[in-house]
Amino acid sequence: MSAPNEILWAIIGLLLTIGGTFLEAFFVSNPPWDWSTQGVQTISLGVTYQIGAVLLAACLGGRNAGALSQIAYVVIGLNLPVFTQGGGIGYIKEPSFGYILGFIAGAWVCGFLAFRVQPRVETLAFSCLCGLLTIHAYGVGYLMIFHGINWSVLGAEPLMEAIMKYTISPLPSQLVVICSVTVVAFALRQLMFY
Repeated sequence: MSAPNEILWAIIGLLLTIGGTFLEAFFVSNPPWDWSTQGVQTISLGVTYQIGAVLLAACLGGRNAGALSQIAYVVIGLNLPVFTQGGGIGYIKEPSFGYILGFIAGAWVCGFLAFRVQPRVETLAFSCLCGLLTIHAYGVGYLMIFHGINWSVLGAEPLMEAIMKYTISPLPSQLVVICSVTVVAFALRQLMFY
């Protein structure tokens, strides 16, 4: 992919990630043929589209665009309140900051795998899953390191509780988001002929 295209996808990925941070993910619980009589019924997944945006940008823009968009997201977030719970340099003491750092590596891994072979639903789903697991590996690693340092923010919450809260509990909902990202990425890659 050419450098101007990578920069364009990095900007799109940055904007999607910022927007996805504040957009809650929902699951439509009734079939389309019931929408006219019952309306669209939704169930909250309890997560936002943030990780979905990270992985979508990587599936469409590749590893460099994906990683660059997340580097920009981290830099902006350390100065402005674009993270889930605010922003600023003090955010590095938040237990969830390791997951945000994992966005960079996760986007790179996802983008790398997404462009290794012709896009198919299975390969894009695999690349998204690998990206998600990378994000969680960074997040858990960050929790373990800073739990060892025993910062006051993490000292109040036992390590296993933090891992349960930030990794285990949201994982099923994030897998549903990945299914959506896979379908959207596949459709867009087919429309854009790459």
